[in-house]
Amino acid sequence: MSTVSVSSVRKNFGRVTAVKDVSFEVFPGEIFGLLGPNGAGKTTTIRMMLDIFEPDGGEISVFNGRIDEAKKKRIGYMPEERGLYKDLQLEQTLVFLGTLKGLAENDAKARLEGWLKRLDLYDHRQKKIQELSKGMQQKAQLIATLLHEPDLIVVDEPFSGLDPVNTRLVKDIIEEQREAGKTIIMSTHQMYQVEALCNRIVLISNGRTVLYGEVSQIKREFSGNAIVLEGQGDFSNVPGVLEARRQNGAWHLALNSSVNPQQVFRHLAQQDGLQIERFEIAEPSLDDIFVRVVQEGKEAEEVRYA
Repeated sequence: MSTVSVSSVRKNFGRVTAVKDVSFEVFPGEIFGLLGPNGAGKTTTIRMMLDIFEPDGGEISVFNGRIDEAKKKRIGYMPEERGLYKDLQLEQTLVFLGTLKGLAENDAKARLEGWLKRLDLYDHRQKKIQELSKGMQQKAQLIATLLHEPDLIVVDEPFSGLDPVNTRLVKDIIEEQREAGKTIIMSTHQMYQVEALCNRIVLISNGRTVLYGEVSQIKREFSGNAIVLEGQGDFSNVPGVLEARRQNGAWHLALNSSVNPQQVFRHLAQQDGLQIERFEIAEPSLDDIFVRVVQEGKEAEEVRYA
């Protein structure tokens, strides 16, 4: 049984339609990626799930029914914008937030000590939030999200402001929560983190679900639409290529769905000043797929309203 079920939801703000048609399900024991470009409707969808916004249409089920105050205490939400009280001490703030989720003050303090030590914040517990670095504030928000041991965890850009050591630590914590059977929804623009952590994703663009399913299956479906290229010359402006980037000395090209790799090879072979030393059809990364699906969706919208 799914922890969260979102079915054909939509949301308007006056004349602006933020969410037009979004559907997905999330199950216990999985890390689910909620993805999309800026302004796609991700945050609005999350806020409808959490009963911050009322949807104008469609249905949302959390813990097998409509959300209520008891269910809200089973949810941990880490927003992208840091929402801690900057003028209060770290320990005081986190204990207070724990009591809002139903913990007794003594229980909140007891649980908090272990989290502060694990995330290297114990020696900073008496500092005001505004005195902490961005990375420390991000770790503090994670503690606030997990302190009451929620069953549903929603994290928006959880790695923002973290160095590699703390990024690995937060990844380990998220994976531990999954192994404990918790339901985790993660929204981020860091596609490599999605590939590392998520088994299923939904991609929202222009307020609609445009991609939904298992990461491995999605990558298989898009195989043949990515090229790894090495050689002499500039390969940044090739017809039919949505994005070209250099990485470790090689060019990575994401192709439009109407273009196949053989067409690209023939074009390059006819160009003076280019020398091809390696041409390989590759499994696309989620970055490649993200760019292709979003950009092609924009082009379709432009044609529709032209």
